[in-house]
Amino acid sequence: MNAVLIIGRILLAFMFINGGYSHLTKLEAMTGYAKYKKLPAAKLGVIISGLMILLGGLSILLGYYVDLGALLLAIFLISSALIFHDFWRETDATAKMNAGSAFWKNMSIAGAALIIFALAYKGHGITADNFGMVVSKANIALWK
Repeated sequence: MNAVLIIGRILLAFMFINGGYSHLTKLEAMTGYAKYKKLPAAKLGVIISGLMILLGGLSILLGYYVDLGALLLAIFLISSALIFHDFWRETDATAKMNAGSAFWKNMSIAGAALIIFALAYKGHGITADNFGMVVSKANIALWK
């Protein structure tokens, strides 16, 4: 079962590592979209969100402070769903459908991140032994 868990962690983590990398390397394009969505301090928001998802993805991948990484990802996913995928404001049917799909994708993955957070909370459910490869057994959770 550890092999399946490690594969799942890798698949989940790489989406966020790639996303964080893209936020930071395509800063101007991302900032333009954030400005279009009327995000205050758009460039700073893109930098902060890029760091959040990059660090969250690395945390899940490496098994280091898994709870903090999962919480960062959940916060990013829920806030970006509400700010950037506001399908209820769209009037065009195609735009509404696309934004709705992105909204529910983010909310679903946020749910998975919150499950990981809950399992890591005070070590309940996630330990170095059952979470597979980890950087440090001593630092798997903030709550010890």
